[in-house]
Amino acid sequence: MSLETALSKPPRVINIGLDVFALELQAAGVPVIHVDWRPPAAGDPRLLALLERLEGDDEE
Repeated sequence: MSLETALSKPPRVINIGLDVFALELQAAGVPVIHVDWRPPAAGDPRLLALLERLEGDDEE
């Protein structure tokens, strides 16, 4: 498929991770498939602690 052909059609999106991106695209009428993916944190206690702190920010 040429670039011109690809750009002549509306976008179709697969969103991985942040659901806010999928919600915004859906609100704009863009077809979206959302994959609820999170990075693996097992085995890295420091990374896990940082991710848990980020999750806690939504509750304030």
